[in-house]
Amino acid sequence: MAFTLTFGGARLVTWLIQIDTRDVGDISAGGTHLHHYLWGILLLAGVAIFGLVDRSPRARTWMGIALGIALGLIVDEAALLITLDDVYWQSDGWPSIAIAVSIIGVVGTGLALTRSGAEKPRG
Repeated sequence: MAFTLTFGGARLVTWLIQIDTRDVGDISAGGTHLHHYLWGILLLAGVAIFGLVDRSPRARTWMGIALGIALGLIVDEAALLITLDDVYWQSDGWPSIAIAVSIIGVVGTGLALTRSGAEKPRG
């Protein structure tokens, strides 16, 4: 769920930036645009480091959410990482969407198959 919401949210925000909506803009440092995959990579590194320290069930839940957010940010710009060119709104940017839809489909199917009988009472 975190992956899907983050991917959709990132698409929405970048669309708002693209159509030049007031009060929505790019994040830059020293005149260099910071793509949102950067924040995904930093969050992914944080999850990995935190996972080395705390492996409790509660921490794992929050780490799963953070992992979904991080992967959503990274996958949304997968085409940029593949082509090394900012193709977000071009036809060369479609691999990002294809990868995201594939992940949503595969993970959703996996969860549906493995969780469908999880709550059955033993008798």
